[in-house]
Amino acid sequence: MNKQVFSYFSLIVALFVGAIYYSNTLQPPIISTLNAVKTTYHNTTNYISTTIEKHFFQASQIQELKEQLQTYENSHLQSQQLATELADLYKENNSTLTFNPQVELVRTIAYEQFGNLNRLWIEIPDYNASKIYGLTYKEFVAGIVIPKNGRALALMNNDIQSSYSVNIGENKAPGIAHGNNDENIIVSYISGWISIKKGDEVTTSGLDNIFFKGLKVGKVLSVKTLQGYQNAVVEPYYKSNEPNYFHLIRRVK
Repeated sequence: MNKQVFSYFSLIVALFVGAIYYSNTLQPPIISTLNAVKTTYHNTTNYISTTIEKHFFQASQIQELKEQLQTYENSHLQSQQLATELADLYKENNSTLTFNPQVELVRTIAYEQFGNLNRLWIEIPDYNASKIYGLTYKEFVAGIVIPKNGRALALMNNDIQSSYSVNIGENKAPGIAHGNNDENIIVSYISGWISIKKGDEVTTSGLDNIFFKGLKVGKVLSVKTLQGYQNAVVEPYYKSNEPNYFHLIRRVK
């Protein structure tokens, strides 16, 4: 009995497959249905795969951000502790010195002129047009902020009007860094008797009341002597092509 049922079933399947294969009427709807099922299957598997990848990527990113936040919190606490101890030291010694730096995140608005990447309008709340401010990107010096028509204009390191006080190398040779509308910057008015060389690191001196002392500017590429002074060509560390946000040094001390 079972053999007869299986034989009938096999015959029906064979006739059905043959009808599908040789019939132009039955093929299109069946193939269309199968393709729809296949498409749905692939879309579903891709969605599941993408969802899983996003989940693990977000989990990894969240963990990384947590670790960074913890590092920043530790640094912030250490800075607070240092500031408190320094304030106590000033008080104990009846010092009139003050230590109250202020740094804030600022956003760029637009380039001042099309084609000039060295000048940017900056959005600064409570902007004081009587001051020049230092501008940093992460731990690197990016430029300065000057007033123009009552607005805050950022001059990147490479701008010819961007200038600030720096020290060079282990001997802390003082000089003035300024742009020359090129990819590198120049440090001028370096005393001829102080030894500097290629590879020396350039940092801010903090004597211009624009930057903190010791912020990284770049490295010396070459040195020339001219009329008793030395000029150094410096490759700047800051080279961002997407200048959306900076840190503004509103107050040094």
